[in-house]
Amino acid sequence: MVRHPRIQAIDTHAEGEPSRVLIGTHLHVKGTTMAERLQYCEKHLDDLRRLLLQEPRGYPALCGVLVLPPADPAADFGMVVLEQGGFRPMSGSNLICVVTALVETGAVPVTEPVTALTVDTAVGPVGVRAEVSGGRATRVTFANVPAFAVALDHELDLPEYGRVPVDIVFGGQFFVQARAEDLGIPLDPSAAKQLTRAGAVLRAAAQRQFPVSHPLNPGINQVALTMIHGPSPTPGASGRNAVVIPNGEVDLADPATWTGTLDRSPCGTGTCGRMAALHARGELALSTPFVHESIIGTTFTGTLLDTAAVGPYDAVLPTIGGRGWITAFSQFVLHDTDPFPYGYTLGDLWGEPASPPADTDLEH
Repeated sequence: MVRHPRIQAIDTHAEGEPSRVLIGTHLHVKGTTMAERLQYCEKHLDDLRRLLLQEPRGYPALCGVLVLPPADPAADFGMVVLEQGGFRPMSGSNLICVVTALVETGAVPVTEPVTALTVDTAVGPVGVRAEVSGGRATRVTFANVPAFAVALDHELDLPEYGRVPVDIVFGGQFFVQARAEDLGIPLDPSAAKQLTRAGAVLRAAAQRQFPVSHPLNPGINQVALTMIHGPSPTPGASGRNAVVIPNGEVDLADPATWTGTLDRSPCGTGTCGRMAALHARGELALSTPFVHESIIGTTFTGTLLDTAAVGPYDAVLPTIGGRGWITAFSQFVLHDTDPFPYGYTLGDLWGEPASPPADTDLEH
């Protein structure tokens, strides 16, 4: 097996959520569209994802972005998102991180006070406006792909929690979203373990009880994340949320596996899905700012620009704005004698580890 002597990365965070930006052109990811490239990564590069996100190089809250040449010649670059649960088609916090990294390192042409970019993703092109001052990306706002509600107040049957009404929404990924009060959990950092526990159950139950498929991209066909939401005590915030990222396999019959990690940011794609559900209920009008607060008090601001249709669904066209920061420039090394070529997880921080895919390797 060929070992990469160095893997270059720019470590970043967007409103608290960490992301490792990887310049991946040397990987020769195959596919004529970004959707095909996402599938290629899922099949062939899961070992790379685990190497960089799991210990000893990573940790449970860490995400990443693989920067690729765009499949669409009108775009500036392509991106595939790495999360603890797998490769994902889109992520708002990760997009803010990658744009911040590329602008501040001069990897894309930069103009001040605004740099306009188009990012190619597996769910379509995303337009970006980066506010730039003195070479620093002070704020990144993106016009996301259409977001829509698949189901509102659909009841899931959950072990321990009973029947809980949820929204199934798409905002770049599929989410199951539930009210914190329906779970009996406060939206407070002190309840982090309770939130991750409930989020793990919600996601696992939604995957089993509510099949999903994007009408224009059927390869995106699972509920990927959970958002637990409610009102915010902070003046000026429209609401607060906690998104739960999986950190291991969940067995609904075994409460010991009900674990996860909280997204530190307000979650861009989740906020888009939340706004789509609010609009479908008549609770959020177009052109109305929606300030969404994270569990640590940071915010993204979203706005619905217009309506659209995605297959049979009434959709909205959302924008999300937030801030990102570079935290480190890193070179990761995998020695051929390293006993952990796929990283590892341990039960004090992680959930039950999944078995490694049988056909992945680093030789690409």
